[in-house]
Amino acid sequence: MKKKVLGAVLCSTLAVSMLAGCGLSSSNNSAASTSAASTAASAASTQAADATAEASTESTDATEATTEASSDYTVNEAASKDPAVTLTMAEVNPLDTTTVGKVDTKFKEAVEAMSGGSIKIDLQGSGVLGDESSVLDSMTSGSNDIDISRISAFALSNYGCSKTTLLSLPYTFVSRDHFWKFATSDLAQEFLSEPEDQQIGIRGLFYGEEGFRDFFTVKDKPVNSIEDLKGLKLRVSNDPVMTGMVTDLGANPTVVDFNELYSSLQTGVVDGAEQPVPNYMSNAFQEVAPNLIRDEHTLGVIEIVISDNAYNKLTENQQQVLADAGKIAQSYDQEVSQKTEDDTIEQLKAAGVNIVDVDDKTPWQQAVQNTVTKNTKGQEDLYQKILDLAK
Repeated sequence: MKKKVLGAVLCSTLAVSMLAGCGLSSSNNSAASTSAASTAASAASTQAADATAEASTESTDATEATTEASSDYTVNEAASKDPAVTLTMAEVNPLDTTTVGKVDTKFKEAVEAMSGGSIKIDLQGSGVLGDESSVLDSMTSGSNDIDISRISAFALSNYGCSKTTLLSLPYTFVSRDHFWKFATSDLAQEFLSEPEDQQIGIRGLFYGEEGFRDFFTVKDKPVNSIEDLKGLKLRVSNDPVMTGMVTDLGANPTVVDFNELYSSLQTGVVDGAEQPVPNYMSNAFQEVAPNLIRDEHTLGVIEIVISDNAYNKLTENQQQVLADAGKIAQSYDQEVSQKTEDDTIEQLKAAGVNIVDVDDKTPWQQAVQNTVTKNTKGQEDLYQKILDLAK
């Protein structure tokens, strides 16, 4: 807006200069010059007033937008008076096109509004702070570089969280309703507190889900059935459940960092991988792996975790804000996940992606029983409690 005001003033000055430079010397000409200058100055004043009014309107609009967002939440007045703190949050996926990115953004919005601004969250998406493994390594090592992260539950398998491992076993959750019955049950809290109980340097805030995970493969290696997976090099993260499942299906598990997956598919390092559908498209994997088989082997359970260092520097009121904001973000996840997945499928079909639906998952479930049995050993009763929630 300052530029508009300055431009109006310059126009006025230029008008006066042009009249003065035309060789007018008589008193009549002088009067004409004075009149023209007065007119130009008046126009400049009007433009300046308009610019100021426009700036005021935009400022009001911005304030109203902020107020409207804040009005959706109840401010914790005690937390609003606490010392200001900024928490850095990591997300490996894009923020605007994935379920997890949307949930992260909702959590950030709720925390900042409900804390009355005493907590700011610096949310970094698209893996700029590293993949999940490196982020977790940083958080559990006591580093203060990353305070909060959205992770896949199975990522905690490498940190001694055997209960959490049960949530990532293939075909555990038969539907979204099944998962949400678990996530909102008393049983979920027992799982959520496991990182804290194991004293690994982080604690869980809330659960969510990012959609069913499916396999996708490069152009010349489409998969139409479980038999077509045999011998393929499939990217996995470095955890026993994923590695075991891919082995059970007859494929060769190949550990590749998520940030390197696109180029690995492009160059033939791997023949395929697996991700929830929104993550598949938002990371443009369909460009190099346009075959998608919807086997829905795992419902991607996600967990928002915070480092002990970050949590302990918050006041009790601010800690309560995180808990309350987590409930809001969790409900939002339940609301948007299915729609995000459905919309993505339609976009992929329109883009020409080869999508194969698996109507009978029985052969797939039978094939991975070795991994399920191995990872439920000693926890069979607890695992059965999760399965029973499907009834």
